[in-house]
Amino acid sequence: MLGIYEKALPHQMDWNQKLKLAKDLGFDFVEMSVDESDERLARLDWDSNEVEAVHQAIVRNNLPILSMCLSGHRRFPLGSLQLKSRETALSMMLKAIKLASRLGIRNIQLAGYDVYYEDKSPLTRQLFLQNLTKCVKMAEKYEVMLSIEIMDDPFINSISKVQHIKTLIHSPWLQAYPDIGNLSAWPENDVGYELEHGIDNIAAVHLKDTLPVHGDFPGKFKNVPFGEGAVDFVGCLRILKSLGYNGPYMIEMWSETSSNPVKEIKVAKQFIDEVFAKAETEVDDHA
Repeated sequence: MLGIYEKALPHQMDWNQKLKLAKDLGFDFVEMSVDESDERLARLDWDSNEVEAVHQAIVRNNLPILSMCLSGHRRFPLGSLQLKSRETALSMMLKAIKLASRLGIRNIQLAGYDVYYEDKSPLTRQLFLQNLTKCVKMAEKYEVMLSIEIMDDPFINSISKVQHIKTLIHSPWLQAYPDIGNLSAWPENDVGYELEHGIDNIAAVHLKDTLPVHGDFPGKFKNVPFGEGAVDFVGCLRILKSLGYNGPYMIEMWSETSSNPVKEIKVAKQFIDEVFAKAETEVDDHA
C-alpha cells in the first residue's frame, strides 16, 4: 500500500477531486492533514453534512483516507505549561479520534513533540506523558491507532524512544510511525537496528528524503527532492521486507501550493516506484 500526503495535492481541490487525482496517479490511499492552521483545525468541528461529503468522496472514488497527520499539536502541545493549551490539545485529540472513527481512518499520526514553540524541560516531558496517556485511553474506546512520528526534534527522534514510552503507557493502540527521512538524519541512530528492534511497533512508514544533522548544520528535514538527500531508501526497504513488514507506506511532500504539484508528485512516485523495484531484487554479490 502506497499513499500520498494531502499536502502534496493541489490545495484548491475539494476532497472528491483530491481523491480522484490520487487514484489517477496510482496511489492506494491519502493521509489527511489536520495541521495548526485555523482552516485545517476547523475540520475537527465538521458537522454531519461535511463529514458525509468526505465519506461520499471516499466511496465514489473507492480510495480511502487511511491515516491522519495531527500536527495541530505543535500549536497546542500536550506538554505545554499553559493549562488552556493542554486542555485544547486534549479536546483536539478527542475530536480527531471521533472524526477518524466516522471516516474510517485507522491511524492518527502524532507529532513527537512535548512542546514546539515553548522551552523544553522535565516538566513539559512529564505533562506530555500524562496527557498522552489520556489520549491513548480515548483512542482505545474507538479502536483508532495513535502512532508517534519519529521527528525532526531530539525529543522523539528514534523508534527506541517510542518503545521506551510504551514501557510507561501500556497499550496496543499506541505505536510508532517512523519517518525514514527523519530517522536517517540523526547521526546517533543506527537505522538498521532501529527498524529491526522496532519492527513490532511500526504501524506505518513515511517516505521522504533528508539531509543529515552534522556539526553546526541542523539538518534539512523538509522539501529535499527525492534522490538529493542522504536516505538509503533501498537499504531501508530491504530491511523492512526481510522483517516481514507489509503495512502502508506514505510519500510525504508539501507541494500543494507549488506551481505544478502534479508534476512533482509524478516525479516523486516514479523515484519511489524504482526504489521499491530495486529493493525487490536480489543483491548482486559482485557489485
